[in-house]
Formats: sequence, C-alpha cells, structure tokens
Amino acid sequence: MTQRRLGRRDAFRLAGLSAAGLALAACGVQGKGTAKPTSSAQAQSEVEKFWSGKTKNGHVDFANWPLYMDPKQPELKQFTQQTGITVNYKEVILEMPSWFAKIQPQLAAGQPIDYDLMVVTNGLHFEQLVQLGYLAPLDHSKLPNFAANVAEQYKNESFDPGNVYSIPWASGMTGIAYNPKYIDTPPTSIAELWNPKYKGKVGMMSDSQEIANFGMFAIGADPDKSTEADWEKAGAKLQEQRDGGIVRKYYDQAYMDPLAKGDIWLAMAWSGDVFQKNVSDGTDLKFVVPQEGGTIWTDNMTIPKTAANPVDAIMLMDFFYDVNVAAHLAEYINYVTPVPAAKDVIAADAAKASGDDKKLLEEVASSPLVFPSAEDSARLRSYVKFKTPQEQKKFESIFQAITTS
Repeated sequence: MTQRRLGRRDAFRLAGLSAAGLALAACGVQGKGTAKPTSSAQAQSEVEKFWSGKTKNGHVDFANWPLYMDPKQPELKQFTQQTGITVNYKEVILEMPSWFAKIQPQLAAGQPIDYDLMVVTNGLHFEQLVQLGYLAPLDHSKLPNFAANVAEQYKNESFDPGNVYSIPWASGMTGIAYNPKYIDTPPTSIAELWNPKYKGKVGMMSDSQEIANFGMFAIGADPDKSTEADWEKAGAKLQEQRDGGIVRKYYDQAYMDPLAKGDIWLAMAWSGDVFQKNVSDGTDLKFVVPQEGGTIWTDNMTIPKTAANPVDAIMLMDFFYDVNVAAHLAEYINYVTPVPAAKDVIAADAAKASGDDKKLLEEVASSPLVFPSAEDSARLRSYVKFKTPQEQKKFESIFQAITTS
C-alpha cells in the first residue's frame, strides 16, 4: 500500500488542454447528437424515456483510468457476489482528448462503444458529451446510496448541477505545496507565488487550465463565472510573475522531486501528489488551499446513451456509494472521496491494521488531502467552461503563450 504509484492524475497531466482540438473538431459535426434538456420537466421526461423498459442483464463493461482501483479488484468481486452481475473492467482511458475522439464516431452514429460505464473528467470533453446528447440521464430512484451518502458539495457542481448525467468517482485539488525546510510561514495567500523573496524558487504548472485558474484567483476572479476580460487580466498577472524571474520552471508532472530537493520552495501542486510523495519517500511536504481559492477537479461515472447494460451500470455506480466500499476504494487510491462517512471506516481499519499499513491508513483517515475541511472545500472552484471552440482558442492563446514563449 505504501509503494509510490503513478495513477490516473499522471495520465491526465500528460494530456493537458493542447489536444482538445480533437474534441473540438468532433463537436463541429452537425445533426449527430440530441440537445440536452432545457427544463426540469423536459429532463424528467428524458429520464423516463431512456429508462422505460430497461432491465438488469447481469453484466457491465466498465472503462476507467489506470490505477484507479486495487488491481485485485476486491470491490468488483464483492459487487458480483452481491448482485450476480459480472464486470469487465478495463483501464483504457489515458487522457480525455483521445478517449473522446475514439468514442465520438460511434456515439454520433447511435452505436455502442462497448462500455456501459465510463469515468469522465469535468471540463471541455464532459461538456461536449452533454451538449451532444451522448450521456444517459440518470434515474436517481436507482441511486439510494448516492442520495444517502454523497457530500453536499457534489450535488450541485457547476459542470453538472443536480447530477443529471454524472456522479463522482473521486476528486483532487490543485493548491500550493511547499517545503517547510525553506519556508517557515505557511503560504496561505496565492500572492506568495508572486513574492519577490522567492525569486527563482517558484514552480508553476504548464497546463493551461490549471495556470489560468491561479491567475484568476490572483486577480479575484471566479473561473466558473469568468469572462474574456478576466482571462486577459489573469494572463497579464501571470506574465508579470514570469517577467519578474519568480518562476523557476513551468512543470507538467515533474515538480515533486525539485520541491523535495529544494530546487523550488513552493509550487502549484495536486493534492494526491503531495500525499503519495510523503508516504512513499518519507518527505514532509505541506499542501494548502490558498485563501483566494484553489481548483477541484472531479472524475465522474457516466453512462453512454448507447450502453447495452445501463441498469447494471447504474447499480454498480450506486454500489460505490456504500460507505464501506467507498472507504476501501479511498484507502487504495488516496484521492478525495465523495463519501465523507468513509473516514470513520478507514479509521476503524487503521485501528485493526499493523506496521506500514496501519501508518498509511491513519494518514489517509486524518489527511485533509483525502477529506478536505469545510473551509477548504468552500474555496475550491472548477475550471473555465467554454461555450464555443472560438472561446477555447482565445483562452489557449492567452495562457499557452505564458508557459511556452
């Protein structure tokens, strides 16, 4: 359990936003999807229409990211034992642009993609799946565990208010990590990333979405509600940071070792990286959500509209909201669980464990990186939402220029 793992987020970073053109090109196909409902009554009608007459078939084909479950798949074995439903689980999603490009032609033609359940990250591609009518509307009468156990903040996320098409698999946060060997006072403000006393010792991310959010936090803008004028101001603020020589480097996934060694003293960072680095290498790196805001990204379980086994798929979705199941999943993947009651189960498991496993479970149960505080959660925001390919192109032109020029 304590071995350092490259997981789902490592794959996501390698993709970045630069490959989004694949999905944007697909989005330009006309007349191949169904528009999303525009009212609650229409949405309910779509739910009834989709689920009418559908029955349990005894099988689920499940597409997920690498290392997002214990390779022994204990949860899936338990699900099969309880329900009789077999699960074909494949780690086939390596990054969203290529996954969208792969499944879009079949979905546009109304054909199955050979998976009944897939985990999709919030962002541009999730929006396109919704806008093109490629996702099944969820029947919440079939999700009693979700209703009973999900954290409140996941019920009204900006990318899918009311969980019409998705429920969370796991989340992570983007905040500031720092090395206490070199920084005595926790950098609670995002302004510290612009502090001249850290000249040449700050690491920033090269991902356009990530760095844009921090630029907007620095100028007091909410990415969820931002305008092109906000993007311009945020870009100027980030350029000021670069021109001042404060940034040592714009990193993809390689910022943790420089931070641990002292090449940089503080950096934009993903919460899961900090947790796993400390566990695997014995470091004491710290993570904070700045008072101006941090980013939350969420990977979401969704059902393609052409799924062959949607009833079985939604049963599996709800199974992962059983508190014990959610706890055991979080024990392995170490990301933010959408089920807060899992914390007590993990603590109880820690009490029964021994050695390194006991230490890890105690750290998972007590970690604000797996169970964020209410104060931290209130400061977390999502990524910018694009209404058109033109908006996305404008956005990229502003923020990619900072990290690549």
